[in-house]
Order: sequence, then structure tokens, then C-alpha cells
Amino acid sequence: QVQLVESGGALVQAGDSLRLSCAASGGTFSRYAMGWFRQAPGKERECVATINGRGSTTYYVDSVKGRFTISRDNAKNTVYLQMHSLKPEDTAVYYCAAAPRTIATMESSFTYWGQGTQVTVSS
Repeated sequence: QVQLVESGGALVQAGDSLRLSCAASGGTFSRYAMGWFRQAPGKERECVATINGRGSTTYYVDSVKGRFTISRDNAKNTVYLQMHSLKPEDTAVYYCAAAPRTIATMESSFTYWGQGTQVTVSS
């Protein structure tokens, strides 16, 4: 059983940067693909970025390419989402998730989820 705890959400202004962190426990971290998902009010949850177990392969949704970077530190059992040039449309609850495989991009592959952290971007 993997437990995930996100942190770093905040209220920021458009154009600001923010880094989210997700600390994992309860499993061999490097064996899990990790992902960041977000859900805005009234919208379905979407995959923002994923990273494979080794940290060598990443995926980004088109709307965040060039602005967000996912990374992981397997020694610290932590995955990060660095966000730059934030826009009001990035406002959402951001969730960290883990997939029990070394690479995953489909939401259905992610078995473990954190409680979410709120990111609000004001214009």
C-alpha cells in the first residue's frame, strides 16, 4: 500500500511559479510510475504530467508543455511538479498518483492517489 501526501499548493498571481511536492511511503518508490493530475471545478480530472520509475521518460499534456516540469528524487521518495508562467486556467486541485508499473500515462493505470492540493491562480 502506497501513501501519497502532496504539498505546495497556494494562491498565486498569473505569471508566477510554484512547485508542488508529493512524498510517497509504503512501497519501493522507483518501481512506480508517478503522475500529476488536476481537476478544476465543473471539469473532469485530467492528466498533467507523468514520469517513469527511473525518471528518464516524461509525458505532458499539451496545455502545460514548456511551462511545467515533472521530476522525481527516488532517494527521497518524492515527485515534484515545477510550474512556471501560471495562468488562471491552471487553477485546480492537483493530485499526485502512483502506478504499480515503471511507466504509465493512462489514468486507469494509477492505483494510489493523494488527497490533493489546491492551486489557485489569480488574474
